[in-house]
Amino acid sequence: MSTEPPFRVCVIWRGDAQARAEATAETSRLRAIFAALARRGIAAEPCVWDDPLDAEVRAQIEGAHGVLVWVDPISTQTGARRAGLDAILRDAAARGVFVSGHPDVLSKMGVKAVLHATRALGWGSDTAFYETQADFAARFPARLAGGPKVLKQNRGNGGIGVWKVEAAGGDVVVKEARGGAEPRTVPLGAFIAERSADFADAGGLVEQPFQPRHLEGMIRCYMSGDQVVGFGHQLVRALAAAEDGPAGPRLYSGPTDPRFQRLRRQMERDWAPGLCRLLAIAPDDLPVIWDADLLLGPKTPQGDDSYVLCEINVSSVFPIPASPWSTRAAEPSTIESRNRSTERRDVSLPNKARMSHCDG
Repeated sequence: MSTEPPFRVCVIWRGDAQARAEATAETSRLRAIFAALARRGIAAEPCVWDDPLDAEVRAQIEGAHGVLVWVDPISTQTGARRAGLDAILRDAAARGVFVSGHPDVLSKMGVKAVLHATRALGWGSDTAFYETQADFAARFPARLAGGPKVLKQNRGNGGIGVWKVEAAGGDVVVKEARGGAEPRTVPLGAFIAERSADFADAGGLVEQPFQPRHLEGMIRCYMSGDQVVGFGHQLVRALAAAEDGPAGPRLYSGPTDPRFQRLRRQMERDWAPGLCRLLAIAPDDLPVIWDADLLLGPKTPQGDDSYVLCEINVSSVFPIPASPWSTRAAEPSTIESRNRSTERRDVSLPNKARMSHCDG
């Protein structure tokens, strides 16, 4: 009988000192992750992080084999960022700890600039990236004349820093994605001046054409490494008019959903490998769990849907709904679906150990 200690994995999410003191696997929002790890003989423990807790978190993961991270780049409650945590994770990875996702990978995939860097792939569109406000002021007015645009801060989440912008004479009509904000009309020059903080704080702006088919919904393609492990389909209304009605719930389905098999082939055969090539990411360094949000683009000459990448989520992906993957009665339950579809990929840990990516 082996006496080798079990693999020790820290599961990290954001919280204050009280949340850290009270955290348990059983009461955590990520309890399904803890349960999946336990089924594979992996010792997982809560590791709540916030900036004042840097020293405690660093000490906790000192002897861990792996770290799985669920921390948004910008807190939707406070606006706080995660530079301190990223420094801890980089140090841990340098010591041989398996870190997913690694901050250096997130800095390539989890920013809106990925939309520009991968625009030549089949999921791309006529995308521009503005690194400075001077560049934005020089190029944006002419590009806006070609039709409505969507602007996105390079770093953000939860609709933070996303606007639909449409020309209206010398003014622009601006609709912000976050918080149900009403459209407002402002002079174009004033709107450009407002964006100064997006370059100082967020690292630039990405511009994409507004997609006319956005009311038909967004397809979220859940990935583990370079493999599709599930889908989520949702009506989105963040940039829509009030009369378009509310957004619907996200409906989940497994990787064999017949509606999305063409998309699955494109993701696994073309887009995930192309992403790695263009961003210089080794396929084995892709996150344990990430997703790509895609809107419907123009129909192809053959009548098939095309897809336009809206964003990639890598920092806090949570494909663990309380309900089944789909409303269809024949669809398996959430955990059963993921168990069958995701057990095929293992991730190397120190000492040549193997760790399944565990349902999440």
